[in-house]
Amino acid sequence: MPKYKTLREVLIDQNLAALGDAYANFIYSLALSEKRGEPTGAKVDNRILSQALKKAGLRETLPKRTPRHKQADAAEALIVYAWMLNAVTIHEGVKILEGSKDMVEAFSSLLLEAREKLAL
Repeated sequence: MPKYKTLREVLIDQNLAALGDAYANFIYSLALSEKRGEPTGAKVDNRILSQALKKAGLRETLPKRTPRHKQADAAEALIVYAWMLNAVTIHEGVKILEGSKDMVEAFSSLLLEAREKLAL
């Protein structure tokens, strides 16, 4: 697995984003399952992820005209990269997401936790 020197390198990696899409949906589904008390499968809306990226102050790391979909990809890339390096576990990610009714706030917290633990 490649090591990245900068946050921007992580955020723009499309391979990380592809894996991150599945991973973000997985932990989101686990968090919803815990909240509802029954198995739930769900997909995170790109709007939630792009707004979370902005709220976390990470949006400015990307080029100015980056579309919402690519912003969501960037969020997914950072989330999965933190998991791959054992910086934020699945359990920690699920707990962060279950801890808030506002998913933008929850994913923003997860992104900030990932960035902090990765020291990027």
